[in-house]
Amino acid sequence: MPCEAIQDYVIRLAESKAKHIAAKYPDVLVIGSDQALECDGEILGKPGNHEKAKQQLLSMSNKTLSFYTGLCVINSKSNSIDKDIVTYRVKFRELNESEIETYLHKEQPYNCAGSFMSEKLGVSLIEKMEGDDPSALIGLPLIRLCKMLRLQGIRLP
Repeated sequence: MPCEAIQDYVIRLAESKAKHIAAKYPDVLVIGSDQALECDGEILGKPGNHEKAKQQLLSMSNKTLSFYTGLCVINSKSNSIDKDIVTYRVKFRELNESEIETYLHKEQPYNCAGSFMSEKLGVSLIEKMEGDDPSALIGLPLIRLCKMLRLQGIRLP
């Protein structure tokens, strides 16, 4: 949506995904998650193709950016919804076109927010990462999810 704050955007998408599944499967616990980042006032989501990915990475070069991950847990049995947003900051090093092209050809991260996959070669594009939950950068903040699941009565070690 135009002019939508990034926090509203990711939580809306996470909740929408979870509600879609919960409607099909009553009496279950459903997890929805979505991620985006903001660069120069623009929300960067999944690029979908090589050229958009290249433009995203060029715009991210030598900047510190925040990735926002919306998380939603729906308990269809009790009709409860728990939502949260987890932020993780990444400092990208200065990137040149040749490095970006090599990365894109090897990883093809066209279905990843900001064309970035920290769990693979994407880690070579950065200088620093900051945040409470490194799994948030991969798109599913597991530390926060475990807390939400415990609130739903699920026992975790």
